Amino acid sequence: MSSARRVAALALAAALTAPACASVRQLTALRQVDFAIDRVSGVSLAGVSLDEVRSFADLDLREAGRLAAAVARRQVPAEFTLHLRGENPAENSVTARMLRLTWTLALNGRETVSGTIDTTYTFPPGEPQDVAVPVRLDLYEFFQASGRDAFELALGLLGAGGRPTEVSLRAVPVIDTPLGAIHYPAAITIIRRTVGGP
Repeated sequence: MSSARRVAALALAAALTAPACASVRQLTALRQVDFAIDRVSGVSLAGVSLDEVRSFADLDLREAGRLAAAVARRQVPAEFTLHLRGENPAENSVTARMLRLTWTLALNGRETVSGTIDTTYTFPPGEPQDVAVPVRLDLYEFFQASGRDAFELALGLLGAGGRPTEVSLRAVPVIDTPLGAIHYPAAITIIRRTVGGP
């Protein structure tokens, strides 16, 4: 091989290796991001907002009637936003950049609904970031709950009494790298916590 070709080959190898190393650093950075439940907000059950409710007795007749009617129809839709707190350790020198998050939610050990977040999130070292996961599911479909049971489960999500509720989120992040978007090699359980209860 001529000297010029050898130099060109070495330059090409270096150009390919640099993005690959950067990609490895991005993967490592995302793996080091610590995810945990921060809070749950905007909880509603069968169209009844629970943000200001702390017990079943706080429901007025109209709200209790709406919940009873939902149970009678065997459709008890619950909506809420699950907020994750993602923190890249301060000692990590690389900013992690997440393009997408495919997730599956489990409540009390039972797998429920799945979804995808297409919002881009960056995690600079030492700066906690809020990742909002909008969730909508039918509690009757998964738990065949009575009106009161569904109410207690939803209230538990708020951490405002109700019954203890174990929440876990299994997810596959997609991260941005110099080589393009890369899916995380396997699903990871990024949070697991029991909320609610007396």
